[in-house]
Amino acid sequence: MTLSTPSAPASPSSLAGTGSRREYWFGLPALATSARSARDTVRDRVRAWNLPGDTCCDAVLLVSELTTNAVLHTSSGHVLCGLTLTRDERRLRIELHDEGDTPVSPPETRAGPGQESGRGLLLVQQLSHSWGSARSTWAGGKVVWAELTAHP
Repeated sequence: MTLSTPSAPASPSSLAGTGSRREYWFGLPALATSARSARDTVRDRVRAWNLPGDTCCDAVLLVSELTTNAVLHTSSGHVLCGLTLTRDERRLRIELHDEGDTPVSPPETRAGPGQESGRGLLLVQQLSHSWGSARSTWAGGKVVWAELTAHP
């Protein structure tokens, strides 16, 4: 499986003033406690946008996994999370920008000796309509993104 992005990764500056979507950005220190803060922030924002409960639960789980991966697997000092809801409210894009330079690859079905299980990315893959990673122009590291389909 190859990871590709259907469009260039969004960034705070490239989304500014587009008016075609709702968006929300927040930064966090790259600490273990930041996953909880990210979950709470995403839950509050997605509820404020009146998205369906399943979409809210999936978004909270995805941001938790992406934040945890950035904290555990990079030497980032900070992470930036972005939520972008399309104007038709059918897609929610979650982005996590970090300062790490290690590329993200699809999870293997079984981890080899000394490797992590990839369980978090397996969740991301299963819950997302699409997902991937690219170089982050914001953080100088990478962005991992996932898109959810918001079902009524």
